[in-house]
Amino acid sequence: MNPTALEINGTPIAPGEQQRIDLPVARLPTRTLISLPVTAIHGIEPGPKLWLSAAIHGDELNGVEIIRRVVERIDPLQLRGAVIAVPIVNVFGFIEQSRYLPDRRDLNRSFPGSTRGSLASRLAHLFMSKIVSQSTHGIDLHTASNHRTNWPQIRANLDDPETLACAQAFGPPIVIHSSVRDGSLRQAVAKRGIPVLLYEAGEALRFDREAIQVGVEGIFRVMVHLHMLAPGQDRPAPPSRLVRSTHWIRASHSGILRTEVELGQRVRPRQRLGFISDAFGDEQFKVTSRQGGIVIGCTRNPLVSQGDGIIHLAALESPDD
Repeated sequence: MNPTALEINGTPIAPGEQQRIDLPVARLPTRTLISLPVTAIHGIEPGPKLWLSAAIHGDELNGVEIIRRVVERIDPLQLRGAVIAVPIVNVFGFIEQSRYLPDRRDLNRSFPGSTRGSLASRLAHLFMSKIVSQSTHGIDLHTASNHRTNWPQIRANLDDPETLACAQAFGPPIVIHSSVRDGSLRQAVAKRGIPVLLYEAGEALRFDREAIQVGVEGIFRVMVHLHMLAPGQDRPAPPSRLVRSTHWIRASHSGILRTEVELGQRVRPRQRLGFISDAFGDEQFKVTSRQGGIVIGCTRNPLVSQGDGIIHLAALESPDD
């Protein structure tokens, strides 16, 4: 295929055009056809081809809104390269307001997929063959799960110079070096040598104003960095903090959790972060940090069982960091 051409499932998108394409996925038992919604924007000059994806987990909604806001602001006549936007990848989970597919499979453990496997595997293969195969870069948008919330953050392979540069251009408060998980989209894409960022912010089934704003501005900064847009169409961001490791603080006892820290807050070693008690507070157990760090995630559910992850900390390199 001509590297400057753009075609989605047999539909060509000419330079300077924007088109909506529906990729057929499967039929429901009622025979209703379920399709993957795609918006393709082809710039008038050649350049990188950036895919944007959200709702690989069907209950993660912030990315859906981020993509909507990004797409409505892009003018194909001022764009170099192309943007391929897929706001709802797990359409089945999205309809059911569920993280998973109908068979309880996690789509983000099913890549690169196959044409003869489970529904998750077939959907993963469709996304890889129709979207990823003609992209040069990618940004995948997520939120926390399981009644948790995340501070806006990029997770990526910071050992790859191109990926690191894109992560720093995105400009979130924190950028975390993260290894890939088996069956994840990021692992499948990395094997093809395509730089990809994973943006995590907010919680499932909720819109978070800050998370959405940081995501929208970050995507435009990446596009400017890739010379897809002219400088000035992005808002400068302060330098991101880069970290190499994170850890969860887990509940030492079952009970009701009261946290005393907020997302983005820096904590000291052995600082009290909250406490766990029974309903009357007769017996209290302190929650403390083993080491210094920054709060990048926490549970929203105050009912905890022993061993539950309750506060997620990004480790600082030194006490003075």
